Amino acid sequence: MQTDSSFTFVLFGGTGDLSMRKILPALYEAHRAGGMLADSGKIVAVARHAADRGEYIQWVNEHVKPHVSKNGVDETAWSSFLERIEFVKIDLGNPEDFALLRDAVKDLPGIRVFYLATGPSLFVPICRALASVGLNENARIVLEKPLGYDLKSSNAINDAVGEIFAEEQIYRIDHYLGKEPVQNLLALRFGNALFEPLWRREWVESIQITIAEELGVEARGDFYDNTGALRDMVQNHLLQLLSIVAMEPPHSMDSDSVRDEKLRVLRALKPINPLDIGKVAVRGQYHSGVIRGTAVPAYATEPGVKPNSTTETFVALKVEIENWRWAGVPFFLRTGKRLADRVAEIVVNFRAVPHSALGASALRAGANRLVIRLQPNETIRLYCLAKQPGEGMNLASVHLDLAFDQFFREGQMEAYQRLLLDVINGRLALFVRRDEQEAAWRWVEPILNEWKASNKPPKPYAAGTWGPAAASAMLAQHGTCWLEEEN
Repeated sequence: MQTDSSFTFVLFGGTGDLSMRKILPALYEAHRAGGMLADSGKIVAVARHAADRGEYIQWVNEHVKPHVSKNGVDETAWSSFLERIEFVKIDLGNPEDFALLRDAVKDLPGIRVFYLATGPSLFVPICRALASVGLNENARIVLEKPLGYDLKSSNAINDAVGEIFAEEQIYRIDHYLGKEPVQNLLALRFGNALFEPLWRREWVESIQITIAEELGVEARGDFYDNTGALRDMVQNHLLQLLSIVAMEPPHSMDSDSVRDEKLRVLRALKPINPLDIGKVAVRGQYHSGVIRGTAVPAYATEPGVKPNSTTETFVALKVEIENWRWAGVPFFLRTGKRLADRVAEIVVNFRAVPHSALGASALRAGANRLVIRLQPNETIRLYCLAKQPGEGMNLASVHLDLAFDQFFREGQMEAYQRLLLDVINGRLALFVRRDEQEAAWRWVEPILNEWKASNKPPKPYAAGTWGPAAASAMLAQHGTCWLEEEN
């Protein structure tokens, strides 16, 4: 991907964890690849925890290098990458400091990208301060999640930011949309005649979408205890993945065509009756347990977590889409912390053949299945039945693999790298539009409100397991199970 797009990339929260682990490593990889970033492009880090550029570069050397290429750092490329970086010391709580930023970028070339790798409470003050010094022109603004705490607070942020930046200037980032298998899901569906006729209620029995983490809340206890898994993962990541899986074919891959179809899915989500929430929504909280031989503490004893906290660290949902393509097909969504494995995957379970002349084995569950693995290894695997060698018609499950790292010789692009390049080059298709976000919050809110009103504690589960037993029971009621339970 060659580009001549000159840019000035301003990174707020320049010493923060997200900048160190994801944003700067992604920009370095694009720089190292050659041709992805215009030679004139500059990175301006904004923070108050470094005294000057020299100290900031020392910080970057110490904290960013461990998170870059698996093959190690190319010292020549690293040295030239550091030459792109400038630093401005700013107190974000003092709007007058933004004049320093204005002076630092006024003579730098190209489109200005402002990446807000900060807490959401700073989004509006930063945007207003940028406007006060005239930096909202010829600019794009990138907003990290979470964007608000509920529909009301999300709208308040969007309203305030929208007074300063036009919608086409606003890039609400969801890094799962930048993952290679998600992009390949679109290619498989809309580039091949094989899948599209099967991608509907007549041939799909159920769909599972899982984002599981082995880690706990780490150093984010204060944030997480006021957020929980439903806000942190379901409202954005899981519903965005669901909309990609279930969307109708767009007439083109331009930004609004893709996002229009995703929005139609979100608006077609069947509202959950508060009386049914106990049947279709499971919330859990991890207790102490063992993960890969290491004992880990209970959520309630993690640093920053309130004693006797009722915040959920696990959510499983049964979701339905009220349209002709998907009516009656259950979508099972699941996410949690301190689970048995780190995995993100989409599982499409196709219906068994209506009649088998080959015996009962041709009717068994899991024989016809598509598994799209997003992490840790990005693969797409199609399961089908084949005859076992030897006498008789004995069938066995086999699979066809698309392992990207083996099939394509060039290295895969990480999600943040793809998304940052899209911001620089003005491509909005993989970013969340405001009406999408509102539709997601509108669907999630009744669940949040019912959980708050009922005041029932989350169901406990031991760290290192796959969550509360109720999540498995919910699927059993529909004659199915989670993928790892079947295996």
